[in-house]
Amino acid sequence: MANTYINILVHAVFTTKNRESWLSSLLRERLYTYICGMARGIGLKVLCIGGTDNHIHILLSLNSTTSIAKAIQLIKGGSSKWIHETFPEQKLFSWQEGYGAFSIGISNVDETRQYIENQEKHHSKESFCDEYLKFLRKNNIDFDEKYLWG
Repeated sequence: MANTYINILVHAVFTTKNRESWLSSLLRERLYTYICGMARGIGLKVLCIGGTDNHIHILLSLNSTTSIAKAIQLIKGGSSKWIHETFPEQKLFSWQEGYGAFSIGISNVDETRQYIENQEKHHSKESFCDEYLKFLRKNNIDFDEKYLWG
């Protein structure tokens, strides 16, 4: 084939260090715009982004040359640097090590998008920790809870 065509969709989730409430609604609004632009700059596409004051979810379309690990590293590193430069009072902000990344089939895009867009409502009923444990179990990921929260 003369060209490469891929459709690799990933639902990525990561949290602030110690799940602290660093991400105000104003900061999140600006952060999401920044992350979308940064992703575009490295050839990725953010289909949806959302979260709460202590974590974010991204529905991400990967390109043929960027691994999930590299994409998340660039997004977390770039966004952390941007937060420090844009919000000097957030000089202690950092993302927690690690992330969750779950493959999404094309038939689940609308459901995933709706889930991400309704994070605030969702977390009025369920904690991030409970949510994350459900994701890991649903995706048959082996884990030891004593190493899960860093």
